[in-house]
Amino acid sequence: MERSIAVRILVTGGAGFIGSALCRYLIAQPDVQVVNVDKLTYAGTLASLESIAKNMRYEFVRADICDAKAINAVFEAQRPDAVVHLAAETHVDRSINSAGVFANTNVLGTFTLLEAARNYLSKKPAAAKNFRFVHVSTDEVYGSLGVAGAFREDTPYDPSSPYSASKAAADHFVMAWHRTYGLPVIIVNCSNNYGPYQFPEKLIPLTILNALEGKSLSVYGDGSNIRDWLHVEDHARALHLILQRGQPGDKYNVGNRSERTNLEVVKTICLILDRLVPEGAPHAKLIHFVEDRPGHDQRYAIDPSRIERTLGWKALEKFEVGLEKTILWYQKNEAWWRPLRDGVYSGERLGTLGRESALSSLADLSALQKRSRP
Repeated sequence: MERSIAVRILVTGGAGFIGSALCRYLIAQPDVQVVNVDKLTYAGTLASLESIAKNMRYEFVRADICDAKAINAVFEAQRPDAVVHLAAETHVDRSINSAGVFANTNVLGTFTLLEAARNYLSKKPAAAKNFRFVHVSTDEVYGSLGVAGAFREDTPYDPSSPYSASKAAADHFVMAWHRTYGLPVIIVNCSNNYGPYQFPEKLIPLTILNALEGKSLSVYGDGSNIRDWLHVEDHARALHLILQRGQPGDKYNVGNRSERTNLEVVKTICLILDRLVPEGAPHAKLIHFVEDRPGHDQRYAIDPSRIERTLGWKALEKFEVGLEKTILWYQKNEAWWRPLRDGVYSGERLGTLGRESALSSLADLSALQKRSRP
């Protein structure tokens, strides 16, 4: 049964790709207030929120989710009716080189938020009935599929990368806080998102921008790895619906039944660009294959039947249509991506093994140990 939407929603990681899409979507709904809590790491930019920055129902708070004092202060000051937890380190390649950062943000940060929410509700027990803590995770926690089948909510966890392991650990903490402390949590495991405002280290924006600039289009291994692609605005709609209708302890897989190999995705981008930018055609001549990512899962596929059946959600954007809209957005919004491309990440290869990777992980561990000392 649908209840009234929480009027004050705290979104962590709201300056990131999915977080900013959710903030923009929620502000478009009547009577919803949004508090965006973000540390503003390399992948977070307030430029993604310019369209709502002056809205009276939107507020930004710069804070680190691992900082318990700061997060407790946010809860006390903002008094949210719900939390949608999106703040995370998300790029698998970066997790290979800097696993400690992922353990810190994704595991310790989630723990800190859970405790802050629990502390907050202990002082407002009457609010607990309608409060929701929606934790946004990934299909990668389930590991790799064979040629058939799809991930269901009861699929056993089998993470392969430091990133997916950190998200799996966070999922377990979230559900444990529900079972032990009664915290009203909901877990969402989504497939690969794409769309506007995505940081240009991920496959689709990186391929688009490299192709527009006539640079090499790198494909890992033989390009046969398969992902299920979900438009970010479909994901935002799902999260809004889960806030309205989801029940504590529920878990939802959100996907689009839109499987493509990585090579198919790259070739489709090339074909669309051949039509939009004919002077660069054929863009597929830029494709070349590189050494595969360590521990690269072969196939992901989400079965979204549960959210479709119980909440009435369904993905609306067809992949090829959404992909062309995304390409057009990047063509028209160089002012958004150019500072990131020139000053933050220029497209270099990440996630290779070797001495440098080991030294980076040791440095991460040392930093975490220093942080934990009194």
